[in-house]
Amino acid sequence: MNEDDTAAVYQRAYDSKEFHELRRRLASFVLPISAAFLLWYVLYVLLATYAHDFMSHKLFGNINVALVLGLGQFVTTFAITWAYVRFANRTIDPMATDLRQSIEADLKGDGGDVALGKGEPK
Repeated sequence: MNEDDTAAVYQRAYDSKEFHELRRRLASFVLPISAAFLLWYVLYVLLATYAHDFMSHKLFGNINVALVLGLGQFVTTFAITWAYVRFANRTIDPMATDLRQSIEADLKGDGGDVALGKGEPK
């Protein structure tokens, strides 16, 4: 297969509804979670900078609001990582595997382009 044929296979993959669905699903998870985490982080920084009295309020013993919210940043990071891995394993990875197998079959000339929206196999 020459470079033009290879480029055509990848262009068909890029243009396929499967690829765009994969990107849409990934973005529908990543963008809202990223925005929420960044807002949570900025809120923490703003509170630490401008709300000293609130952040220094003792909850119990030497544990104050700032410490709990700071540790909450770590908990949030681990929770987001766990949720993304679960989402990727259940949703993204199977779709990406199917797309990759279609591309590989198309590159070999085995009719993989059926999944890439070309219709009939070779």
